[in-house]
Amino acid sequence: MSETSDKLFTPISTHGLNPKGQLHLNSGWEYLHKKSVQLEEAILTYDGVLLATTGERTGRSPNDRFIVKEPGLADDVWWGDVNRSTTPYTFEILLDKIQEHLNNVDNLFVKDAFCGADINYRMPVRLITEKAWHAAFMHNMFIRPTSEEISKHVPKYTILHAPELKAIPGQDGVNSEVFVILALDRGLVIIGGTHYAGEIKKAIFTIMNHILPVDGLLPMHCSANTGKDSALFFGLSGTGKTTLSADPNRALVGDDEHGWSSDGIFNFEGGCYAKLIDLKKEDEPAIYATTKMPGSILENVVLNADKTPDFKNKTLTQNTRGSYPIEYIQNRTSNSMAGHPRNIVFLTCDAFGILPPLSKLTPEQAAYHFISGYTAKVAGTEMGIKEPQATFSTCFGEPFMPRHPSIYADLLSKKIKTHNAKCWLINTGWVAGGYGESSRIKIKWTRTLLNAALNDEIDENDYIIDQRFGFSVPKYCPGVPNSILQPRETWPDKKKFDNVANLLSKMFIENFEKYIDKCSEEVIAASPIVLN
Repeated sequence: MSETSDKLFTPISTHGLNPKGQLHLNSGWEYLHKKSVQLEEAILTYDGVLLATTGERTGRSPNDRFIVKEPGLADDVWWGDVNRSTTPYTFEILLDKIQEHLNNVDNLFVKDAFCGADINYRMPVRLITEKAWHAAFMHNMFIRPTSEEISKHVPKYTILHAPELKAIPGQDGVNSEVFVILALDRGLVIIGGTHYAGEIKKAIFTIMNHILPVDGLLPMHCSANTGKDSALFFGLSGTGKTTLSADPNRALVGDDEHGWSSDGIFNFEGGCYAKLIDLKKEDEPAIYATTKMPGSILENVVLNADKTPDFKNKTLTQNTRGSYPIEYIQNRTSNSMAGHPRNIVFLTCDAFGILPPLSKLTPEQAAYHFISGYTAKVAGTEMGIKEPQATFSTCFGEPFMPRHPSIYADLLSKKIKTHNAKCWLINTGWVAGGYGESSRIKIKWTRTLLNAALNDEIDENDYIIDQRFGFSVPKYCPGVPNSILQPRETWPDKKKFDNVANLLSKMFIENFEKYIDKCSEEVIAASPIVLN
């Protein structure tokens, strides 16, 4: 056994490992990128940026993620199709396999980090992986410890990561060759059979989302930025969280996961994981710039003949990604923290073309739409998704929320009322007939509407009430065509719009039925209605 850096404060034998190969302990990104190229895990672009491909799995594998059902923290898991249970026996079988696998690889990489920018609530985490580029991903995505912090680092949760190890479904008690299993009380996560890097960060987020509410903190699947005041942007992958929070006039706090404490908000991460498909310099200059900065990692991006990225190329997947340290965004907060948000924005990618590009919500409507979490799964973010599909993902992050949705909704409602936050719903999807009949709403129009909302530039008298959904919709907004603000007016066939709108209303109503017993009458009354 040999090591490339100082010894670990918490030895890897703690995790049942005694590797025969070379150990690489808390190496910097330069070393990890060089090693990744040497080991032929990845290549370099024209600009010297690391590019890795993930093979068959180019998105999350939700059907292959499990939580061990055993006494303790798992007692409070909301079990179902999202939070799938597995037995301690199955976990032990695969734990033995992954330990044996990692003990016999030629190179093993260890990265220590923190999840959570607020020192009062951060969680020490560790990744042990057979791939240098995944260690580099961990370096980018989580809070990087100082040398002093590394010398005392005791991980609360450790991920054993073996993308080359494939499970045997009939034998190992899982659904496919891929497995992502969280053992909450053991402080362990095991991942095998998938090279998709997003599984690493989402596993850690799931754990944070489970443990923080115990202390009255709200974990949130959202991006955040701040100017004269801070704002939150809730939405699933592909709805615009990263794009809209990277605003040249506002400092970025973070692009994916945050906590809301009694002191304000804080980023879980030390980096960003941006979708790059159809990336344009003129639309997203800050994100585009990171794709030319060594230290960034491109995932499943196709290169041109001159080794420059082709962001339009969907050959491998539509879920092309860029991972980069948050320091690569010039306009950001220095500590990845901010005060209590004044504005809360729910982002939806409405494939039906019914919801307005901007709507103002009452607190009760905000609670209703937070619990509903209506959006569309955008192509590529999950295996098998080829085009947008309407879905409801409670709290705009159901795949990563282990507790009952009411826990998170109640915490959000209390904080909205305590801090008098304004709430908005923004549709970044379609109008004018919906998906297949028109193009997505232009980013520049969405930005203009968002800025008008955040800066109080729309007069209270310039709103009208949507008859079905009840929220307030602006009649005018400088820089945005009035014609798109009222979706019905964009449809050539108004009767067809009414039919589709009623269908969507019914979907909301039917989806919400399972939450009614835990909701107030005011929130229930915020439901859309079906018009004759």
